Amino acid sequence: MNATNEKTEEKSLKRGLQNRHIQLIALGGAIGTGLFLGIGPAAVLAGPSVILGYALAGIIAFFIMRQLGEMVVEEPVSGSFSHFAYKYWGSFAGFSSGWNYWILYILVSMSELTAIGVYVHFWWPEIPLWSSSLFFFIAINALNLSSVKVYGEAEFWFSIIKVVAIIAMIVFGIYLLISGSGGAQASIQNLWNDGGFFPRGLLHADGKGGFQGLFAAIALIMFSFGGLELIGITAAEADQPEKTIPKATNQVIYRILIFYVGALVILFSLSPWKSITTDSSPFVMVFESLKGFQFSLLGKTIYFTSLIANVLNLIVLTAALSVYNSCVYSNSRMLYGLSKQGNAPAFLSQLNKNHVPVKAILVSGLFAAICIVVNKVIPEKALEVLMSLVVSSLIINWLMITVVHLKFKKSKRDAQIQTKFPSFIYPVSNYICLVFLVGILILMWITGMKLPVELIPAWVVFLYVCFLLVKRNKVRRVIPS
Repeated sequence: MNATNEKTEEKSLKRGLQNRHIQLIALGGAIGTGLFLGIGPAAVLAGPSVILGYALAGIIAFFIMRQLGEMVVEEPVSGSFSHFAYKYWGSFAGFSSGWNYWILYILVSMSELTAIGVYVHFWWPEIPLWSSSLFFFIAINALNLSSVKVYGEAEFWFSIIKVVAIIAMIVFGIYLLISGSGGAQASIQNLWNDGGFFPRGLLHADGKGGFQGLFAAIALIMFSFGGLELIGITAAEADQPEKTIPKATNQVIYRILIFYVGALVILFSLSPWKSITTDSSPFVMVFESLKGFQFSLLGKTIYFTSLIANVLNLIVLTAALSVYNSCVYSNSRMLYGLSKQGNAPAFLSQLNKNHVPVKAILVSGLFAAICIVVNKVIPEKALEVLMSLVVSSLIINWLMITVVHLKFKKSKRDAQIQTKFPSFIYPVSNYICLVFLVGILILMWITGMKLPVELIPAWVVFLYVCFLLVKRNKVRRVIPS
């Protein structure tokens, strides 16, 4: 019996992620370059009402997290929502959700590696973009190949840096407002003085007033919360998942709303929203406000001016490294789960002595490494098209989670099983999520983001063709010709 247990343990993922790891993994997945630099386009569309947009998106993200959390606490397995889609919806649902999630984060990996190269280029412009991307590609994959605990520790500290940076900016922003050091333009009245809280009505001839600006911005805002579903991926390697998953799920959303909504209230108060451009961020404004400050160090006067750009670049570089680190982890575990289902080659479920799916990491890395070639020989337009597919994949992912949860609950109810971590206001929250996500697709179409919407049916058809080919291959193996 002991030998059998040892053999089973040897072939299983190891539970090496503690509560602090899981909380920061989910938090870090949602706090990336989208928060630090991506707020600009949404702010231009919606003005101060973008704050309300982030609050609404945070609530929807919380509903989806609770739905996923209920499933993974009940069945903490590899493959996460792909496993649940396969079990409670059907074989194609499991196949498509797993491969959709995998390709989603392959594309995210490519974009983050590209961003990393750009950030390094800021300090050392003589270093080619592709070479710095290659360096960090090797480094992050090496971390993940060692053990799940090393990945967890790396992501913990990456996320700590981002969280500390946000807290520092919030505290400093409050100081600027209270002390009057932020200048004459710094006032809480900036939230409503310049055209009101809802200043942009994109469907109006004069572009003033109304909710249309907020509606258009929500399509951009929602994608900032992508990555929270990483909690589901960690379930198979979480220590005491029945305790750590609920705790991390409930705590993360409060912190997300504080960091997003709280930070934006302070930052939008520091300067009129019209000073924001599509390529800027309220966070940049905080660093710009530091220009008038100086301090003494070892008898020398140090001016913040020379530090502003470097500090900001370090923060966004850390954010990109964090997201890519999580991409490597989630992609390998999803491939591992697909392999266990029979929807991916069997060799991808092989583990090394540290219980890490090394071949799944290497295969995922091989596809993500395409970005290194992109950075060297393919124009940036190609990557923009790929990132449009990210939008499509993300919508499919969230829609499937909430639909699968409905089927999961029906199955448990029919079996008269009371789950350990019930979702919030089921089934109302599921229907709210479905209406909200479909509404985002409609808004994307209306506001000119048609390509991601058009790609969704084409992508689903492609997945179905692949599913039929895999199914046919399985039959051939069972019944030799």
